[in-house]
Amino acid sequence: MKSTTPPTTIDAYISGFPENVQEILQRIRRIISDAAPEAEEAIKYQIPTFLLGGNLVHFAAFAKHIGFYPTPSGIEQFKDALSAYKSAKGSVQFPLDSPIPFGLIKRIVKFRVKEVQDNLAKLPKGKGRS
Repeated sequence: MKSTTPPTTIDAYISGFPENVQEILQRIRRIISDAAPEAEEAIKYQIPTFLLGGNLVHFAAFAKHIGFYPTPSGIEQFKDALSAYKSAKGSVQFPLDSPIPFGLIKRIVKFRVKEVQDNLAKLPKGKGRS
């Protein structure tokens, strides 16, 4: 029986899915961790989130797709590469019955890391900068 308690860790979140989906989620997690080694893992909105000076990216599994949430800027920057997928202002859906574009996810995360770092560098000391 599946627990009704919302997960508090990414491990707990991932463990609630079938093995094939767990493998996809773990690979996405590794890609994000490798591309954003300074980011912290969290659960926000009851889904896996990576934080780097705020929300970097979120991801989630659903019955028929993986949701990836790289903020509106991440979607806009890669709109041509994402045009084959259902997307909205800050999200994209990768169908589970098609290959997941792991390389594209990596490129988007690297873009978001640079974007966050550039924005943090513009802040005066004491406003989120050390």
